[in-house]
Amino acid sequence: MSDKRVGIRLRAIYRELFKAYGPQEWWPGDTPFEVIVGAVLTQNTAWANVEKAIANLKHQRLLTPARLAGIPSRKLASLIRPSGYYNIKTKRLKHLLAFILNDYSGSLANMFTADTESLRPNLLAINGIGPETADSILLYAGGKPCFVVDSYTKRIFSRHGLIAPDAVYDKVQRLFTDNLPRETSLYNEYHALIVRVGKEHCKKKKPLCTGCPLASFLP
Repeated sequence: MSDKRVGIRLRAIYRELFKAYGPQEWWPGDTPFEVIVGAVLTQNTAWANVEKAIANLKHQRLLTPARLAGIPSRKLASLIRPSGYYNIKTKRLKHLLAFILNDYSGSLANMFTADTESLRPNLLAINGIGPETADSILLYAGGKPCFVVDSYTKRIFSRHGLIAPDAVYDKVQRLFTDNLPRETSLYNEYHALIVRVGKEHCKKKKPLCTGCPLASFLP
């Protein structure tokens, strides 16, 4: 399939999803820093569990880089316990907080003034921050045009014949960035819509193609 046809198909899929579901208003979070914390906590868990952990941090008024970095790891682990893997996520948050504080004096505004080409590799160099988490931070907290790829993206677009089932993260990401306008709002909405249809129809074991907005796009 030519690049032109891929772009046409990707845009058609987006329009159909938006028609079916409307704007998703992602990412849920009151501040960019809350979005960053949520991006780490949501690894390997349901969002409902992340919300409980975020609520604990809000109750303690800890949702600033300096305050969260200043509490002992044991206390942080107890507060984020609902998100699962809390000891591992505590270490990952602490590494990320050290980066924000040491490199940008705790200022997210300063961090996000950096160009994406230099900031993304620096985020990926932090222990426990993979491509999906880094791109979620850049897109949803920083407003950078970085397309987020997750398991739903790979599952849906491999089933629709646009990528191989074993395609690596960067190749899946390029499917979108090479064939769609480089727009933050578009990337934001598209990813959120992919998650929505993935949860409701394109399930891992038994896809529910009947009634799916993308049924007509299947090969």
